[in-house]
Amino acid sequence: MSRSLRRGVLAASALSLSIATLSACGAGNDAQTLDIKPDNAATAVGDIKVQNASVVTQPDPASKGPAAINVTVFNNGTKDQQLTAITVVGTGKSAKLAPSAAGAAGPITVPAGGSVVIGGQGNPSAVLPSSREAVQDGNAQILSFDFSATGKVELNAYVVPAKGAFESYGPTEQPSPSGTPSPGSSESGAPSGSGTPSGEASHAGH
Repeated sequence: MSRSLRRGVLAASALSLSIATLSACGAGNDAQTLDIKPDNAATAVGDIKVQNASVVTQPDPASKGPAAINVTVFNNGTKDQQLTAITVVGTGKSAKLAPSAAGAAGPITVPAGGSVVIGGQGNPSAVLPSSREAVQDGNAQILSFDFSATGKVELNAYVVPAKGAFESYGPTEQPSPSGTPSPGSSESGAPSGSGTPSGEASHAGH
Protein backbone atom coordinates (compact mmCIF):
# COMPACT_ATOMS: atom_id res chain seq x y z
CA MET A 1 0.00 0.00 0.00
CA SER A 2 1.44 3.39 -0.98
CA ARG A 3 2.04 6.03 1.67
CA SER A 4 -0.57 8.35 0.13
CA LEU A 5 -3.23 5.60 0.07
CA ARG A 6 -2.37 4.65 3.67
CA ARG A 7 -2.86 8.28 4.76
CA GLY A 8 -6.21 8.35 2.96
CA VAL A 9 -7.39 5.18 4.69
CA LEU A 10 -6.32 6.53 8.09
CA ALA A 11 -8.17 9.80 7.43
CA ALA A 12 -11.30 7.91 6.43
CA SER A 13 -11.08 5.80 9.58
CA ALA A 14 -10.80 8.90 11.76
CA LEU A 15 -13.80 10.50 10.07
CA SER A 16 -15.80 7.29 10.42
CA LEU A 17 -15.08 7.17 14.16
CA SER A 18 -16.15 10.81 14.56
CA ILE A 19 -19.40 10.20 12.69
CA ALA A 20 -20.14 7.06 14.70
CA THR A 21 -19.66 8.90 17.98
CA LEU A 22 -21.78 11.85 16.88
CA SER A 23 -24.52 9.65 15.46
CA ALA A 24 -24.73 7.52 18.59
CA CYS A 25 -24.64 10.36 21.12
CA GLY A 26 -26.26 13.39 19.54
CA ALA A 27 -27.99 12.63 16.30
CA GLY A 28 -31.21 14.40 17.28
CA ASN A 29 -34.78 13.88 16.15
CA ASP A 30 -34.14 14.36 12.44
CA ALA A 31 -31.42 11.74 12.37
CA GLN A 32 -33.52 9.28 14.37
CA THR A 33 -36.47 9.78 12.03
CA LEU A 34 -34.27 9.10 9.01
CA ASP A 35 -32.75 6.00 10.63
CA ILE A 36 -29.07 6.97 10.89
CA LYS A 37 -27.18 3.99 12.27
CA PRO A 38 -24.27 4.42 14.70
CA ASP A 39 -21.83 2.87 12.21
CA ASN A 40 -22.96 5.19 9.38
CA ALA A 41 -24.29 2.49 7.05
CA ALA A 42 -22.55 1.33 3.90
CA THR A 43 -24.28 0.49 0.63
CA ALA A 44 -23.03 -1.99 -1.98
CA VAL A 45 -24.33 -2.32 -5.54
CA GLY A 46 -22.54 -4.70 -7.87
CA ASP A 47 -18.79 -4.13 -7.63
CA ILE A 48 -19.15 -0.76 -5.89
CA LYS A 49 -19.37 -0.15 -2.15
CA VAL A 50 -19.94 3.34 -0.73
CA GLN A 51 -19.53 4.03 2.97
CA ASN A 52 -18.86 6.66 5.65
CA ALA A 53 -20.62 9.47 3.79
CA SER A 54 -20.95 12.87 5.43
CA VAL A 55 -21.60 16.44 4.31
CA VAL A 56 -19.54 19.02 6.19
CA THR A 57 -21.00 22.52 6.02
CA GLN A 58 -19.72 25.97 6.91
CA PRO A 59 -19.04 26.47 10.64
CA ASP A 60 -21.21 29.61 10.61
CA PRO A 61 -24.91 28.63 10.28
CA ALA A 62 -25.64 31.95 8.57
CA SER A 63 -23.08 31.31 5.83
CA LYS A 64 -24.32 30.26 2.40
CA GLY A 65 -20.90 29.03 1.30
CA PRO A 66 -20.09 25.58 -0.08
CA ALA A 67 -20.11 22.25 1.75
CA ALA A 68 -17.70 19.34 1.36
CA ILE A 69 -18.81 15.74 0.81
CA ASN A 70 -16.62 13.13 2.50
CA VAL A 71 -16.98 9.48 1.52
CA THR A 72 -15.00 6.31 0.81
CA VAL A 73 -15.69 4.30 -2.35
CA PHE A 74 -14.48 0.73 -2.98
CA ASN A 75 -14.34 -1.02 -6.36
CA ASN A 76 -14.25 -4.82 -6.09
CA GLY A 77 -14.38 -5.29 -9.85
CA THR A 78 -11.67 -5.93 -12.43
CA LYS A 79 -12.16 -2.65 -14.30
CA ASP A 80 -11.81 0.97 -13.22
CA GLN A 81 -15.03 2.92 -12.79
CA GLN A 82 -15.68 6.64 -13.00
CA LEU A 83 -17.71 8.49 -10.40
CA THR A 84 -19.41 11.03 -12.63
CA ALA A 85 -21.87 12.78 -10.30
CA ILE A 86 -23.05 13.15 -6.71
CA THR A 87 -26.53 14.59 -6.19
CA VAL A 88 -28.54 15.44 -3.07
CA VAL A 89 -31.76 13.51 -3.67
CA GLY A 90 -34.90 15.64 -3.67
CA THR A 91 -33.08 18.95 -4.12
CA GLY A 92 -31.65 18.79 -7.62
CA LYS A 93 -28.32 20.04 -6.24
CA SER A 94 -25.14 18.39 -7.51
CA ALA A 95 -21.57 18.50 -6.28
CA LYS A 96 -18.58 19.72 -8.26
CA LEU A 97 -16.18 16.79 -8.55
CA ALA A 98 -12.41 17.22 -8.74
CA PRO A 99 -10.16 14.15 -9.14
CA SER A 100 -7.12 15.82 -7.59
CA ALA A 101 -6.27 18.35 -4.91
CA ALA A 102 -5.40 20.81 -7.70
CA GLY A 103 -9.13 21.37 -8.09
CA ALA A 104 -9.68 20.83 -11.84
CA ALA A 105 -13.26 19.60 -12.34
CA GLY A 106 -13.92 16.13 -13.73
CA PRO A 107 -14.93 12.53 -12.93
CA ILE A 108 -13.17 10.69 -10.10
CA THR A 109 -11.62 7.32 -10.95
CA VAL A 110 -12.20 4.41 -8.57
CA PRO A 111 -9.47 1.89 -9.48
CA ALA A 112 -10.23 -1.78 -10.03
CA GLY A 113 -9.65 -3.74 -6.84
CA GLY A 114 -9.00 -0.52 -4.96
CA SER A 115 -10.64 2.42 -3.24
CA VAL A 116 -10.69 6.19 -3.20
CA VAL A 117 -11.20 8.57 -0.29
CA ILE A 118 -13.09 11.71 -1.29
CA GLY A 119 -12.65 14.74 0.95
CA GLY A 120 -9.87 15.72 3.30
CA GLN A 121 -6.46 17.22 2.62
CA GLY A 122 -4.76 16.06 -0.55
CA ASN A 123 -7.66 13.86 -1.71
CA PRO A 124 -10.16 14.16 -4.57
CA SER A 125 -13.01 16.48 -3.65
CA ALA A 126 -16.77 16.83 -4.03
CA VAL A 127 -18.15 20.27 -3.18
CA LEU A 128 -21.75 21.43 -2.97
CA PRO A 129 -22.12 25.14 -3.84
CA SER A 130 -24.62 27.20 -1.83
CA SER A 131 -24.94 24.36 0.64
CA ARG A 132 -27.81 25.80 2.69
CA GLU A 133 -30.08 25.36 -0.33
CA ALA A 134 -29.39 21.62 -0.35
CA VAL A 135 -28.60 20.39 3.17
CA GLN A 136 -29.32 21.24 6.79
CA ASP A 137 -27.08 20.59 9.80
CA GLY A 138 -28.27 17.69 11.95
CA ASN A 139 -30.14 15.95 9.14
CA ALA A 140 -29.43 12.72 7.33
CA GLN A 141 -29.90 13.33 3.62
CA ILE A 142 -29.72 10.88 0.77
CA LEU A 143 -26.84 11.25 -1.67
CA SER A 144 -26.97 9.62 -5.10
CA PHE A 145 -23.62 8.54 -6.60
CA ASP A 146 -23.49 7.91 -10.36
CA PHE A 147 -20.89 5.41 -11.61
CA SER A 148 -19.89 4.69 -15.20
CA ALA A 149 -20.72 0.95 -15.08
CA THR A 150 -22.68 0.34 -11.87
CA GLY A 151 -25.05 3.27 -12.28
CA LYS A 152 -26.71 4.90 -9.27
CA VAL A 153 -25.85 4.08 -5.66
CA GLU A 154 -27.70 5.88 -2.85
CA LEU A 155 -26.60 6.35 0.75
CA ASN A 156 -27.66 8.43 3.76
CA ALA A 157 -25.11 11.10 4.67
CA TYR A 158 -25.01 12.85 8.03
CA VAL A 159 -24.80 16.65 7.77
CA VAL A 160 -22.49 18.39 10.25
CA PRO A 161 -20.78 21.82 10.52
CA ALA A 162 -17.01 22.11 10.17
CA LYS A 163 -16.35 22.26 13.90
CA GLY A 164 -14.44 20.11 16.36
CA ALA A 165 -13.54 16.72 14.90
CA PHE A 166 -14.97 17.76 11.51
CA GLU A 167 -13.06 21.04 11.15
CA SER A 168 -10.33 19.62 8.90
CA TYR A 169 -12.91 17.93 6.64
CA GLY A 170 -14.91 21.06 5.87
CA PRO A 171 -14.91 23.19 2.73
CA THR A 172 -11.72 25.12 2.09
CA GLU A 173 -13.72 28.19 1.04
CA GLN A 174 -15.20 29.79 4.14
CA PRO A 175 -16.63 33.26 3.40
CA SER A 176 -16.16 36.05 5.93
CA PRO A 177 -19.33 36.88 7.89
CA SER A 178 -21.44 39.63 6.34
CA GLY A 179 -20.11 43.05 7.21
CA THR A 180 -16.70 41.78 8.33
CA PRO A 181 -13.90 43.23 6.20
CA SER A 182 -11.42 40.72 4.85
CA PRO A 183 -7.71 41.17 5.68
CA GLY A 184 -6.15 44.00 3.71
CA SER A 185 -9.48 45.56 2.75
CA SER A 186 -9.87 49.32 2.45
CA GLU A 187 -10.75 51.30 5.58
CA SER A 188 -12.71 53.87 3.61
CA GLY A 189 -15.88 52.71 5.35
CA ALA A 190 -14.61 53.66 8.83
CA PRO A 191 -16.85 56.15 10.71
CA SER A 192 -15.93 59.75 9.92
CA GLY A 193 -16.32 60.74 13.55
CA SER A 194 -13.48 58.56 14.78
CA GLY A 195 -11.57 61.50 16.18
CA THR A 196 -8.77 61.42 13.59
CA PRO A 197 -7.46 64.95 12.88
CA SER A 198 -8.78 66.20 9.55
CA GLY A 199 -5.28 66.87 8.31
CA GLU A 200 -4.46 63.15 8.46
CA ALA A 201 -7.76 61.68 7.24
CA SER A 202 -6.94 62.17 3.55
CA HIS A 203 -3.91 59.89 3.97
CA ALA A 204 -5.86 56.92 5.42
CA GLY A 205 -4.94 53.55 4.04
CA HIS A 206 -1.14 54.01 4.11
